Amino acid sequence: MNTHKALFAALLVPLAAALSVAPAAAVSPAPVAVSALAGATGSSGPKEVATSAFDSPSAVLARVAHPLRSTEPRGSLADLRPFGRMVGGARVVGLGEATHSSHEFLTVKHQVFRYLVEEKGFRAFALEVPWSTGLRLDAYLLRGEGRLKQIMDEEFQGTYQWWNNTEYRDLLQWMRTYNIEHPEDPVRFVGDDGGFAGAGLYDKVNAYAVTARPEIAPRLAELYQGLRPAVDAETYVNDYLSKPVAEREELAERTGRAVDLLKRRPGADAEAHAWAVQHATAIHQMTTLYAFDWDDPEAISDAMLYRDRLMAENVVWWQRQTGDKIALAAHNGHIALRTYIPDTYPKVQGEFLRERLGSGYLSVGLTFGQGSFNAFGQDGTVRRFTIGPAAPGSVEHTLDQVRHRDFVVDLRSAPVAARTWLATPHTVKNIGATYPGIADAPQVGLAQSYDAVIHLQRVEAARLLT
Repeated sequence: MNTHKALFAALLVPLAAALSVAPAAAVSPAPVAVSALAGATGSSGPKEVATSAFDSPSAVLARVAHPLRSTEPRGSLADLRPFGRMVGGARVVGLGEATHSSHEFLTVKHQVFRYLVEEKGFRAFALEVPWSTGLRLDAYLLRGEGRLKQIMDEEFQGTYQWWNNTEYRDLLQWMRTYNIEHPEDPVRFVGDDGGFAGAGLYDKVNAYAVTARPEIAPRLAELYQGLRPAVDAETYVNDYLSKPVAEREELAERTGRAVDLLKRRPGADAEAHAWAVQHATAIHQMTTLYAFDWDDPEAISDAMLYRDRLMAENVVWWQRQTGDKIALAAHNGHIALRTYIPDTYPKVQGEFLRERLGSGYLSVGLTFGQGSFNAFGQDGTVRRFTIGPAAPGSVEHTLDQVRHRDFVVDLRSAPVAARTWLATPHTVKNIGATYPGIADAPQVGLAQSYDAVIHLQRVEAARLLT
């Protein structure tokens, strides 16, 4: 299998990892590459706008930043009341992360989600895992179906293994406990990604057809012939991507016809029909994603564009179908309001969500000054990496100077004295699943990328269960 196929066969293609193929001699952040955003604003590199300690961006932001005295999920949520005002009437809140595997990013998300559930009426947690994974976890949370450890071990494979950690286990256990205590008003789990379509999806579509429209069940079986997984997810995707492009294109065409067939033949139960169509759509999303030619570097950006769009569409579908307000967890680059690296990621999930939901979508970036994280090394093995203090001129260096150790700040209402700095591209840490990667240190205009930022001065690697 060639490099592009091997990378995508890991199921998850996180921002800044999809094309991380060039060897690197060191594990320090990659050199800064001036982005298209920098060129558009006339900036030739990182720069500070401060002229004195009194009008420096960090001093100005300190006046409007709200301290977080704890990054752990238990205990008082009083520190998050200012954050609740930032959320306002948003129906989807994107919670980013500068690395995929740092403890504090995950525990802060747990803490924020708990606050959103208890104080703002949120009822769903979405994560960049397959739709079928989300359904399996949702069944566990709602009805206790299955064993959590087995589900996590079987579903969080390949690069999805970053989610198989004690932090997400604790979040899921909290959600299950909440549902036991609130059976009439439960919290739900959504998988918004398209990297795999588990056997349960095919079973759900077939069960609906047999019950509601039995005349189309044989035709659906024909269209899905040979697609229902009978092996683990990683093996299935490896085998699928070994098929010729023409065969993968034909499979995508078949699953598209299955969606159309279901849409044309609604049953008496409109809600059951809507879910069946969505499950069939998730199957079609996987086959469409894998119909791109992963041998062709020029096709990668098209595939990444499709992936971010489908993730946004799945989140919007769930929100509108159920009415649930959703906390969306993903990499900073995916939940951002504009892309970090337009050549590879022309448009990201957060951009699509802002277009579809307007002010109903809130984007929250999570940054850190220094610390550790888990990632694949250049040899493909899982390693723990450590990064020292943020470099002068970077976003994190300035945020580290704010008087609070950890804090949340609303960029939309930042004082005038900080707006020039917030609008100017500066280097930001952007660690994907492989480190070093192709865009570990892009330049980003912070206020153009996020509505709010949670900054943590120090993080430690997450506690993997595998």
